[in-house]
Amino acid sequence: MSFPAHARAVLVLGLPLIGSHIAQMALHVTDTVLLGWYGVSELAAVVLATSVFFVVFILGSGFAQAVMPLVATALGAGDETRVRRDARMGLWLSIGFGLVSYPLFWWSKPLLLALGQKPEVALLAQDFLRIGGLGMVPALLVMALKSYLAALEKTQVVLWTTVLAVFVNGALAYALIFGRWGAPEMGVRGAAIASVAVQTLSFVVLGLYAHFQPSLRRFHLFQRFWRADGAALKSVFRLGWPIGVTGLAESALFTATALMMGWVGTVELAAHGITMQAVALTFMVHLGLSNAATVRAGKADGAGDARSLRDGAKVAIAMSVVFGLAMIALFLTLAPQIIGLFLDREKPGSAEILAFGIKLLAVAALFQMADAMQVMALGLLRGIRDTRVPMIAAAVSYWLIGIPVGYFLGFAMGLGGIGLWLGLVVGLAFAATLMMWRFWHRARRA
Repeated sequence: MSFPAHARAVLVLGLPLIGSHIAQMALHVTDTVLLGWYGVSELAAVVLATSVFFVVFILGSGFAQAVMPLVATALGAGDETRVRRDARMGLWLSIGFGLVSYPLFWWSKPLLLALGQKPEVALLAQDFLRIGGLGMVPALLVMALKSYLAALEKTQVVLWTTVLAVFVNGALAYALIFGRWGAPEMGVRGAAIASVAVQTLSFVVLGLYAHFQPSLRRFHLFQRFWRADGAALKSVFRLGWPIGVTGLAESALFTATALMMGWVGTVELAAHGITMQAVALTFMVHLGLSNAATVRAGKADGAGDARSLRDGAKVAIAMSVVFGLAMIALFLTLAPQIIGLFLDREKPGSAEILAFGIKLLAVAALFQMADAMQVMALGLLRGIRDTRVPMIAAAVSYWLIGIPVGYFLGFAMGLGGIGLWLGLVVGLAFAATLMMWRFWHRARRA
């Protein structure tokens, strides 16, 4: 297979996944905007609640994400029975994790109070989570079905389902938060109900597609769904839990940086939040390419095609590098315009936020490539079903290197918020180096 053919395959798979990830971001932005209009306490509570939900979701989504490389490998090996078995047990584990995690949401107020949150905000956050926590099971099932469909190269339906969810969520959340169009005014509870409804709708749409789409019927995904499969369950669990812990390690790096930025100052924290939005948007492109690389690597590995594995990896990495270089140029040349999109220049403090945000965006140009390479390496390693060593590499890079270096540079060396972001650069670069070495070491031995 030629390099252009590999590039076309990555784009066909990756572009809809990129669009899906960007649409997923739009879901969270919609809720933030609506609750920002509704009330300050409500906004703070839901930002806090969704942060808790997201951390738990990241940990549990490892089982759903494990479906993608397992199904891709089974397809590469021509084992269609294995496709059904692994996907089904991925759904089982997603349901189990969602049920086990719910008590944490029900009794979340004491936890939030112990973390120093204000009582009124903690109570509102618990109100949200007691309803929104019911969405953990459908949210994880959606992730599992997305992984299954992506491995089968049915990524268009993933994109359009997520786009549909954005519009449904916006209309439903608006009606239930503010009491519009005959609906009761429910505030944070309305936002939670809308979230659960949209997650459930997404699961139903993807589930119906997976069951009835003619080319997928032969897999019989939901046939005798209640039957346990010990071997497949063990396989998905063994591959999936390190993926969840790896995601948790990375999210901890960014969460710790945000918390420490709050110690630096309010202006710095505001600039941090704005700049992270811009960085997260570009990261969605690298993440989509990484997902495509997982599928391509999994199929090559399942087929025993070592050359295709290596050539496909080179193409995916090159595409991510090219996009990363373009974003670096954008961040360095259009920083005032990018940060200015998020600010009302007439409000007090905007000039200070803009000035500091421009500096952070320059640092973001440094870790743009490191972030791209670590997520690409993770995708490739998952494609060859290597998740435990990357988990250790992530924990070391983020917790033992990135966070301490950021703290040292930010506070001991007096660099403030810039030092904290340099800690991000160091942690991500260290992870990228370790994981890329790991992949190519294994790929050359294939």
